Amino acid sequence: MEDEPKTLLVTLTGKDRPGVTSSIFGALSAAGVEVLDIEQIVLRRRLVLGILVTAPRDWKKLRDVIERTAAELDMSVEVDRGAGDNRSRPGERSHITIIGSPLKASAMAAVAGRIADAGANIDRIERMARYPVTALELHVSGAPAEALRPVLAAEAVRLGIDLAVQRESLHRRGVRLIVMDVDSTLIQGEVIEMIAAHAGQEAEVARVTEAAMRGELDFEQSLRERVALLEGVPASALDEVYASIVLAPGARTMVRTLRRLGYRFAIVSGGFSQITDRLAADLGIHFARANELEIVDGHLTGRIVGDVVDRAGKAAALREFAAEVGVPLDATIAIGDGANDLDMIEAAGLGIAYNAKPMVRDAALTSVNVPYLDSVLYLLGISREEIEDADAEVGIVTPAPLLG
Repeated sequence: MEDEPKTLLVTLTGKDRPGVTSSIFGALSAAGVEVLDIEQIVLRRRLVLGILVTAPRDWKKLRDVIERTAAELDMSVEVDRGAGDNRSRPGERSHITIIGSPLKASAMAAVAGRIADAGANIDRIERMARYPVTALELHVSGAPAEALRPVLAAEAVRLGIDLAVQRESLHRRGVRLIVMDVDSTLIQGEVIEMIAAHAGQEAEVARVTEAAMRGELDFEQSLRERVALLEGVPASALDEVYASIVLAPGARTMVRTLRRLGYRFAIVSGGFSQITDRLAADLGIHFARANELEIVDGHLTGRIVGDVVDRAGKAAALREFAAEVGVPLDATIAIGDGANDLDMIEAAGLGIAYNAKPMVRDAALTSVNVPYLDSVLYLLGISREEIEDADAEVGIVTPAPLLG
């Protein structure tokens, strides 16, 4: 448009070293221009610096000064005169996180193509991690997240990558609540099978557990049947089971990092409070809810005390914890792997199927299938470098790949 302000786009490329940015801005400052936008990236020590400024009346003179400065720096430069600012396209803005191991160019091409098909534009791309997975965050404008999610979720399944679409909002930066399943999510394996090994019933319990997690059996009925097989197991076996628990890779890192940022955590489990309460205390988790095994005279009776925490119970717990923390459901995150996690995954602002059963992956709009629970951090806009820097400040050496 004729009435749009004239602007100059300065694009500088070359070997990165100290003083490049200050030299270019020194050249610009003599012309008294205003800075409207700036982007700078470094890839393999190669700098790409883009600066958008107001164009002075004698813009060609400024162009000559910039070109001489670039030559002195032994760098290439382009100066383009145009009109207008660098505004995002109208419509909602979204954050799209892509995780691959590896992340191939063909996958990026396909995702970018679907974004373009939706009439959206990729405004900026940032790297969240380069190991043990590759994670990128795309800042996208021009299409609502609700329109992008189903299309990109289907594409992610086809490509074998993990992908999350989140609407840009203040909730993403504020205090949030994370509610996690326990068995095969926060920890590796199923606690009830570990207890069943003490009764010689591990194979039978595992068979029923798998069917329940696939959604083939009513969860409460299957749980009561499995617990009945534990009758007579000494209560002391629970101590042995707890001692043998192995956390999911990156679990401690995720909790530790997000607690620093003021996040609240809850675990809800179809397992047992005798285990989950200890896990919560060990990890610094704020809330825990699970089933309670009945113990009489130092032995399991094969019964559960009180109501069963099932699929509906997990979603109810998420809502209750959110109300207690004082956050809206849009600011909650639910992570789980089995059919009994589906209601809370659907209720949360961001529901994540973590190395989940097929029916859960199909139902959830966000899946993480790499074996590192702290990959969830990348979905929240937290980079691997930020995690390591925060740990280094308190003397923690973050393992690679992240194991705890």
